[in-house]
Amino acid sequence: MSYELKHVFASLPQMERGVAKVLGGDPKGNNFLYTNGKSVIIRNMDNPAIADVYTEHAHPVIVAKYAPSGFYIASGDISGKIRIWDTTQKEHLLKYEYQPFGGKIKDISWTEDSKRIAVVGEGREKFGAVFLWDTGSSVGEIVGHSKIINSVDIKQTRPYRLITGSDDNCTTFFEGPPFKFKCTLSDHSRFVNCVRFSPDGNRYVSAGADGQIFIYDGKTAEKLGTLGGAKAHEGGIYAVSWSPDSTQLISASGDKTVKLWDVASDTVVTTFNMGSDVLDQQLGCLWQKNHLLSISLSGYINYLDKNNPNRPLRTIKGHSKSIQCVTVHQDEGKSTIYSGSHDGHINYWDAVSGENEAIVGKGHTNSVVRLVVDESNGLVSCSMDDTLRYTDLKNKEYSASDVAKMDVQPKTVAVGPSGLSLAVCIGQVVLLKDRRKVFTLENLDYEPEAGVIHPGGATVAVGGADGKVRLYSVQGNTLKDDGKVLEAKGCVTYMEYSRDGAFLAVADDKKVITVFTVADGYAVKNDFYGHHAKVVCLSWSPDNDHFASGGMDMMVYVWSVSNPDKRIKIQDAHRLHHVSGLAWLNGNTLVTTSHDACVKQWTLKI
Repeated sequence: MSYELKHVFASLPQMERGVAKVLGGDPKGNNFLYTNGKSVIIRNMDNPAIADVYTEHAHPVIVAKYAPSGFYIASGDISGKIRIWDTTQKEHLLKYEYQPFGGKIKDISWTEDSKRIAVVGEGREKFGAVFLWDTGSSVGEIVGHSKIINSVDIKQTRPYRLITGSDDNCTTFFEGPPFKFKCTLSDHSRFVNCVRFSPDGNRYVSAGADGQIFIYDGKTAEKLGTLGGAKAHEGGIYAVSWSPDSTQLISASGDKTVKLWDVASDTVVTTFNMGSDVLDQQLGCLWQKNHLLSISLSGYINYLDKNNPNRPLRTIKGHSKSIQCVTVHQDEGKSTIYSGSHDGHINYWDAVSGENEAIVGKGHTNSVVRLVVDESNGLVSCSMDDTLRYTDLKNKEYSASDVAKMDVQPKTVAVGPSGLSLAVCIGQVVLLKDRRKVFTLENLDYEPEAGVIHPGGATVAVGGADGKVRLYSVQGNTLKDDGKVLEAKGCVTYMEYSRDGAFLAVADDKKVITVFTVADGYAVKNDFYGHHAKVVCLSWSPDNDHFASGGMDMMVYVWSVSNPDKRIKIQDAHRLHHVSGLAWLNGNTLVTTSHDACVKQWTLKI
């Protein structure tokens, strides 16, 4: 029994209002880079569904940039650590690690020979450093600013020059190496968010929160002019990126537009209008070969179309916040993955291509904690906003009427035949029929934690914090206590019946999964041990013999009921975060989700 990682559907960049997002591009133009939490995400430019995730930082990462050689990536985090790691091997081996200063690293730039690196940010005693990549020894001093430095760039042709832009409204210019302070320029009236040299090194630009872009001579820092007269954009400008031939550049702004400029004639060639919502503010951009990318505050990555500025060629969607749950749905031979996140979004993915969209309309306002598909091809979602929602998977749009409001916060939801669903809430168990509440169990002498409906529809099992599973029979629109109690090893965390209803698997916080045989009066079939921490999710395979479990130990196990000694162990399925959801696409493909906001598919050889 073995496994192989088949697909990674990566998270979006983590965005913050009013904070620029730096995108990195590889020198060959094949990939681009961004960060989310402690992860650096590398995505293929032509097919963004092809992704790789680097997870070796101990703290949230802010920026990552390729070396001009293409062989290494330098990434910097909020603690001031720079990690330089290999891009050619799957393992991404660490080459060097440095701590140039203590504090958040906001931007990184390499010299064209891939030998020197400049980093800037908000250190305690200094705001920037420039050093040799292989020894860490200093090759100059970044001085001249009184506040955080937001941006740095090094001229990619000799003689080398270095520029920085800061919250003190100034840019500084350095000659080197070793880099020595030459002058300060204070043309901006607000924060300077981005400075960038043209690829040929002849010019550089600075862009600021005042909506202005200034152009300077790349060798002397002499001011050559401005783009767009008094103001290039109505809002603050967060990023600029030059065309490969150094004649044009794009600028991304909080005014929800991206502009394409012809630098020589100081004219706007195209204005890309990205929308009217606050989430359509543009906080980052990248010009790679003939691809023009921008990033919205929503985290969406837009491929801009020069011929149709009001509609991107494509928009990459996904999650930027942690995924809490997952389910899959097969329809006419097509498999779709549904994932629910901490910020209340439900997204769906084509299981083959990785194409992603969000369910539209007004949906949940808080974390989505469970997703299940019922027999009428409806998606049932349970959220910490105290509601269950029933969404038709044909039109993939939230319904204003198909919402069941709970009296208290629901923890989980399960579905059964004949329109039945079951919500387990704090101190309550609620039975619903045809999307309406019909019966509530309350004033219980235990705290319910999980609940499931037998596929036959006659029995409901409810697991409690006291380590007991109570069985209720469904009688019309009521639940009747059968007086039958099953013993788990600890507080029940998750339960699921096998698809044919033959087994009930119960996971608990004592790291054990107990499988009961339904036909034998729920006799214990077996206990499964292996997890080092609480088991938080389960999923049965279509063959009704195998099931997968995910734990707080970041492990996924695949077990066999008929052969308990045979198992597949996926270590660090989502490194840094526990597995939050599991679902089977088919008998040998498992989908996992986690708080890293990524969806992964694993091919299993069982």
